Amino acid sequence: MTQARHGDTPQADRRRFFSQLLDGARSRTPQRAPWRRVPEVGAGDGDVLWSGWAGNGEVFVVGDEGMVLRYTGAPDTAGQQWERMRVPTNLPLHGLWGPSPDCLIAVGWMGTVLHFDGTEWHQQRGGIVDDEGRFAPCSENTPLFAIDGNAAGEAWAVGDDGMILHYDGSEWHREASPTRINLRAVACAPNGTVYAAGGEGTVLQRNREGRWLALDCPLSSGFQAMVLLGDDELLLGGGRYFVDQGGFRGELVRYRHGEFQALTFETPMPRLRALKAYKEGVLIVGDQGHLYYFKELRLDRLESNSHHDLMDIITLPTGEALAVGDFGTIMTAAPDFTAALAPPPAAAQPSPWTAMASPTANQLWGIHEAGEGTCYACGEAGTVLRLDADGWHALPAPSELAVHCLWDSGKGLFAAGQLGRIYRFDGSHWQVHFDLHLDLTILSLWGTGPDSIYAVGDEGLILHFDGLGWKRMPSGTQSALYSLHGWDDRHLLAVGDFGLVLRYNGKEWGEFNVGTENFLYGVWGPTLEDIYTVGLSGTLAHFNGQRWQLQPTRLRDDLLGVAGSPAAGAFAVGTRGRILRLEEGQWLTEPSGSDVGLRAICATQDGGVYAVGDRGTILRRDPQGHDA
Repeated sequence: MTQARHGDTPQADRRRFFSQLLDGARSRTPQRAPWRRVPEVGAGDGDVLWSGWAGNGEVFVVGDEGMVLRYTGAPDTAGQQWERMRVPTNLPLHGLWGPSPDCLIAVGWMGTVLHFDGTEWHQQRGGIVDDEGRFAPCSENTPLFAIDGNAAGEAWAVGDDGMILHYDGSEWHREASPTRINLRAVACAPNGTVYAAGGEGTVLQRNREGRWLALDCPLSSGFQAMVLLGDDELLLGGGRYFVDQGGFRGELVRYRHGEFQALTFETPMPRLRALKAYKEGVLIVGDQGHLYYFKELRLDRLESNSHHDLMDIITLPTGEALAVGDFGTIMTAAPDFTAALAPPPAAAQPSPWTAMASPTANQLWGIHEAGEGTCYACGEAGTVLRLDADGWHALPAPSELAVHCLWDSGKGLFAAGQLGRIYRFDGSHWQVHFDLHLDLTILSLWGTGPDSIYAVGDEGLILHFDGLGWKRMPSGTQSALYSLHGWDDRHLLAVGDFGLVLRYNGKEWGEFNVGTENFLYGVWGPTLEDIYTVGLSGTLAHFNGQRWQLQPTRLRDDLLGVAGSPAAGAFAVGTRGRILRLEEGQWLTEPSGSDVGLRAICATQDGGVYAVGDRGTILRRDPQGHDA
């Protein structure tokens, strides 16, 4: 603990240290700021800290013996600022990455992969033991040493024997590696390229097609770390053992324009362990407490006041950083640690969506555009709305029952919902068109014309109207079907419980495996080779004409609807006002300006987009709505 001055309490002095540490605006120049240990770290002299992560006012640090330390700024009952978390392993943890503090991944010895969901750590991979309780000699137990990910929520981990693992947002898969040399570093470039590096000058590059290639590096450095200086420019650090010098000598190598260049400096360096972007340059840590600041080919040694090996660098939201290492070391040059964890407040992001006046406060379940361009919405207590030139207006209610879906056949508007009833609107009155006489809810309608309309709902219900009457079709399931979409009478999809997807070929319905057990609530696609389905806990999958692939969204919100049009593009909506927009193959979050649940979306022929949901909410995104 920092020594208290006369008249000050240790608690006040500690608060002063933390408050001063995080104020990045008053930090001194990188070359002059001395580094010092962060007080009250819950690690001892026998602990090695290997890596960490910081964001949203929190810090996580991982190390030997399955150690995970967490700093939230809120002291516990004993007044401690750092919490040692419970984890399902005592194996060393070498790397940590994640998009948010409730979605972190740690990797380590014996192939250990741990996931943190914001509440608990769960072991996902590695640590396999045989019948005698010893670690099994299998590839899954290959030690992992580094992990990095991209903005889409994908991650790559690397380790011994050229091991490369890819996390697609839901599962881990091993990728073919062109080397058996031990890998110690991995980095993801914004353009989709991924790099890995390791012993004997090994540098690998993963192209956008997912294939790993070995770059021709003429140097034999043992790379331990790297940092991206640009999409195709790297700075690599590590070292080699030299017998005549009786130890390791640190080395820096730059990769630019397809060529490797060894950087030489007058002052010899020990083995380098980590490199991170820092204050318009690069921060470098290494053995024996060595700290350097690199910028424009100039290398300055920083005052570390430590002789312990430093293993990694954790960048903080303000641009400050922590260095972690041997003997439970956590160090920083920031004058105020707590302030450096809290990013400056950001201005609210403008939303291209506007709330429309709604004639109802009832929950809205569906929205549909008729062939001639008129939009309709439906919901609880028989609510049916029509969009006219002067806004939304309520139509007469078909009944007091909830209406979940609508479809315009070209010869009348159909509405369906509770108790298996289907109504038809002739422009002035509703009439019962079909009554199933069962307590089953119809959840979705879709059709090709007035003589061919399909309906799906509870307990595997599928109905077809052939122009003469409604008939029930065998579905082969008792699971609920929430959404229906088609292209013609021989190509339809219905999605439902536990990842169920049914496909209709004009004769029968059969299962179409997506690869998830999450409930699926919406399905849409412009072509048979470009289909999306959305569901529980941010589930989003894409079919490219050959196979389904789950796409990472990093969302905890349920996605309840998806739709698109050539003029508007594609959108998905969900709970807590969540809206996603598809742009160049990536689903991007778009501010909705609302926090209510959105249950359905319609992208119109003229480019307008409407989303409806709880409390009668109707949002509009005009064709000229700016991009978020």
